[in-house]
Amino acid sequence: MASTTEPTNLKKEEEEEDDSKPGADDEDTGAQVAPIVKLQEVAVTTGEENEAILLDLKAKLYRFDKEGSQWKERGVGTLKLLKHKESGKIRLVMRQNKTLKICANHLVLPTMTVQEHQGNDKSCVWHAADFADGELKEETFAIRFASVENCKSFKDKIEEITESLAKTTEDSEEGTTAANLIEKLTVESKDIEEKQEAKEASKEKDTEEKQEAKEASKEKNTETEQQEKTGSDK
Repeated sequence: MASTTEPTNLKKEEEEEDDSKPGADDEDTGAQVAPIVKLQEVAVTTGEENEAILLDLKAKLYRFDKEGSQWKERGVGTLKLLKHKESGKIRLVMRQNKTLKICANHLVLPTMTVQEHQGNDKSCVWHAADFADGELKEETFAIRFASVENCKSFKDKIEEITESLAKTTEDSEEGTTAANLIEKLTVESKDIEEKQEAKEASKEKDTEEKQEAKEASKEKNTETEQQEKTGSDK
């Protein structure tokens, strides 16, 4: 397991300053200038259109570089927990500010655990199979929030989700076991019914055959008696 020792640049790092404020507004001359080029609006899709936002927080993300044995910044941006409206799957997605480049993208699984990072109550760490770079890779992430409250909100929400997923999985397994048992009992019951039906059919067939043999024997005896009577009359 990778060490979670926090380097100096993570311990007491200042939050990024807000973008510098724009200068004074240009003087309004009152003249109206028609645009030279008329731009058309272009719809931008993010892949999040069919997902509901469970959590939305600003943060700075790091990933642990195993080869260099150090933390590397992934970006400053918005972290979201998204739940798909159809499948119900929940994923963690983080995009960098301005560029919207994805720096984290992975499912939240029942086994995911989030821990406080080196005693810093504004940051935490976790492991996940991440797909941000277009291929599935095991990553160790560290994240720093602007406040203790935001960090706590993130940890609490993850815990709430994983507990719910674990319960759903357990219920699903119990349901599958029960379904298998019912199916087994149904098959056994069907086998018993088929055997009983076969037995009754065989019994009925034997009865019919005996009855036919009895009737055939009776007819034969009648014919014999008639022949004997005819011979006697002659």
